[in-house]
Formats: sequence, structure tokens, C-alpha cells
Amino acid sequence: MNIANWLHDTQRRDPQRPALFEGTRQVADYATFTAHVRQRAAQLVDQYGLVPGDAVALLMKNSCDYLEVLYAIWWLGGVVVPINAKLHPAEAAWIATHAEARLIFTDGGRVFASSRDLPARCKELDAHTLPPTRGWPTLEQPVPRLDEDLAWLFYTSGTTGRSKGVMLSHGNLVAMSLCYPTDVDPVSADDAAVYAAPMSHGAGLYNFIHVRCGARHVVPASGGFDAGELFGLAAQLGNVSLFAAPTMVKRMVEQARRQGYGGDGIKTIVYGGGPMYLADLCEALDTFGARLVQIYGQGESPMTISVLPRALIADRQRPGWSTLAASVGHAQACVEIRILDARHQPLPTGERGEIAVRGATVMQGYWRNPQATAQTLVDGWLLTGDIGFLDPAGYLTLTDRSKDVIISGGSNVYPREVEEVLVQHPDVSEVCVVGEPDAQWGESVVAFVVTRSGQALDEAELTAWFLQRMASFKKPKKYVFRADLPKNSYGKTLKTDLRQWLKAASIAALS
Repeated sequence: MNIANWLHDTQRRDPQRPALFEGTRQVADYATFTAHVRQRAAQLVDQYGLVPGDAVALLMKNSCDYLEVLYAIWWLGGVVVPINAKLHPAEAAWIATHAEARLIFTDGGRVFASSRDLPARCKELDAHTLPPTRGWPTLEQPVPRLDEDLAWLFYTSGTTGRSKGVMLSHGNLVAMSLCYPTDVDPVSADDAAVYAAPMSHGAGLYNFIHVRCGARHVVPASGGFDAGELFGLAAQLGNVSLFAAPTMVKRMVEQARRQGYGGDGIKTIVYGGGPMYLADLCEALDTFGARLVQIYGQGESPMTISVLPRALIADRQRPGWSTLAASVGHAQACVEIRILDARHQPLPTGERGEIAVRGATVMQGYWRNPQATAQTLVDGWLLTGDIGFLDPAGYLTLTDRSKDVIISGGSNVYPREVEEVLVQHPDVSEVCVVGEPDAQWGESVVAFVVTRSGQALDEAELTAWFLQRMASFKKPKKYVFRADLPKNSYGKTLKTDLRQWLKAASIAALS
């Protein structure tokens, strides 16, 4: 089934229902939304000769036009290639080339200096120019597609070399979407999905279930994330839900406390990209109440590996709450989770190993990369590269990326554990822990710290405080105090950048 059928069905049932909003201003109901999609799809077919299976890249910031272009591509049976709008044009051109994109939509249609910067058959178009209706034949309904047909070609961040194109089918997207009302949050036509995180990532994929249910789609007037702006939208529109990285939730809490806001108008804050530190989670609960749901997923199984429901997060009187709240929840309805050893054999309950996932949301493989596909999809299981363990009740605790584990003196140190302790210090705002090559220990633990005051802390006192809470072999051998931490557009800390900084600093010290 073509995922665009959901838009087609909703506009037939309730064409006048409000659909697209720029801030608090309605710009389209579902009839208009669908009409624009059909106009755009017809232009792509008639003027540019697109056929089902053709790839179209999107290098765009959040906007209502983003949703129209998405559905236009699917309406004609095409494949969407979402690209982070913050990437350099050369990086975006590489993705478009690798994906064999026929077209690339941008904000303004002038991102690339000339056609020579793009693949030979690829043309840049302005996403904000609606094609004329006259002269274009009408595509009454979406082109039929099979569940296994490619729909979403998402390129990973590429922290270890070139990014890889994750192939997600229409069936993958349907399964992911149906998990949302089953496991995360019921959706009604009175709800509003606010796109504050980049629509090129997981936040954009939550549009499907809201389209299916005839809900509202809201792009902040700023086009991005501003906590104060979000609170104003929530108060005026009501029943607002959004996806946010843990760092975004932290900023929302800080802003809410400054202005005395308690969450009015917010229905649900879905957070992911890693669990929140317990100290931050408690502050968020104190501020917003029972509005928080955690999901764990990755591009290869988008938004759908595990879920920690709002009732459990909010129940701080529950025995063992702190342990459960530090987990990423239980498996979502469409997947199974296993913990595997280095030989890909299942490990007993409670033992750490690589997290593996199997189910209807798991990707078909990596585009034009059979070697990486074979390494990642093994016997039907997706090897996530994440380290964790399952408790007897089936709750999954994520300890770290496999590549982030620090082996110091023959002992494994999981950065997450160290970060969890350090962030509890009253003067620490953010922390990120990485390993640094060490001639004596193999690797040593380095903590990058952002303080609340902006001033460095006494390292001896900080270490003493740490040793009251965690084993000595896990303590940082070095602290680096910074004004901020490097993050991607999704709010995830870029550990690769920090490792590179350490390497450069080490080289500079020797010269």
C-alpha cells in the first residue's frame, strides 16, 4: 500500500478539517493540502518525467511545503530522500548523487551554484513555488505501491566514514506509524503535531499517524525549536504533541521555569535519541507532569524499538522506579528485542551485549551497500551497534554505543554510567564522556563538562564527589570544561567531534 493513501482517505472523509498551520495561522485544510499535493505530483510527472521508483531529495528546513512535497513524491510512487538542511551543499550533493536522485527540492531553489554541482540527471527546484493548476492533468489518487516498495531513503549521520542510505519501504512506514497509537500515545483529530525537531529525521515520520487521524500539523513560525514559542503555540492551539531530543526537553524545562509555565496545552512530549539523565527527567516531571513518553529507535528501525510509557515515567512511587526510568522501556508491538554476544548468540537476562531487533519496521538494507547490509542484518536481526541488557520483565537498559565503550586497564567503562553520575552534580549542566588513547591504560576516561555558571570546577573536588558514587576505575582521568558541547541538528552530542578535538590537542602539545 502507498502510504499516501492515508492522506487521500482523510481528505475524502473530512475535507474541511484543519490540516496545515504556520504558527497559529491555518494555511490549509485537508482538501487544500491534498489539492496542492496533486498539483505538485502532476508537475513532477508531466514536466520532469518522474515515474514510480524515482528518487527525489529534500534539502529543506521545516515548513508546511515540506509536507506537501513529501506527499507529492509518494503520490506519484516516488522515493523520498530527506537530507539534513544544515549539511554543506557538497555533502548534500554527495547524498543526492549516491541516491540517484532525479530532483532536489531546496528553500529558494538556489542552494547549488550551478547544475555541475549536482548529479547529471538531477535538477534543483524551489520547494516553496506551487506549480500552476492549468495544464496539468489530475492524479486523482496515489499510484499503487506494494508494501515492499521503497518509500524513504534516509542517510545516516556518517560518524564513521560516509553515511549509508537506509532503505525503508511503505510497509515499514505503515508498521512504524501503527505502533504510535498502540504503544506511544493515542491520536485523535483534535490533536496537533508540532514539528520543532528536523522533519528530515524521525520527527517528520510522526506525520503519518496524524494524517491518518485527521489531526493538525503545525510548523513553528521560526521553523525550528524555540521553547518559548512552543509554549505559546501549545496555549493557543491545545492538544499539542511533539518529538524532542533530551537536550531539547532540558531547554524546555529551563524556559518553563523562567516564565512559570506548567505545560498548559501540551498533550505529549515524546523524547528519544537516548534516555534522559534521571536528574533531568525528575526536573521535567516536576515541571510538566505526566506528559512525557520515551521511545528508542534508530534510522534502521525508525522510532520503533522500545517505549517507556507515560504512566510508568510519572509513577515515582513505584518500587524500583529509578531503575525503570533509567531504561528505554519495553519492546514496541511490532518488534522483538534480543541481546547478543560477539558471536551473535543470545545472552541470558541481565547480561550486557549488543541490542538486536527483528520486526516489520526493520529496514530492507543499505542502498547500494551489500557489505554493510550483510554486516548489519544477520539472520533476520538488525544489529543496532548499541550495548544494553534486558531485565526479567523485558525492560531494556541502554548503556552505550558499542564503539563508545572505553576499555581502560582491561576493564570496560560505559560512558553513560559516568555521565549519569556527573550530571547529578549541582554545578554541572551537561557532560559527555569519551575515551582517549593512553599508553599505560589503553584508553583513559575524559569528561567534557558544561557548568551552570560557565566557570571551571575544582577537578580534585569533582573527582572526590564522583568517587563517593562510583568505582575508582571509572573516574575521569581528565576534565575539559567548555561553554557548550557540539551537537547535530537533532540535539545529539557529537562524540566524534570531541574525540577529534582531543586528538588535535594531543598533537599540538607535542609540537
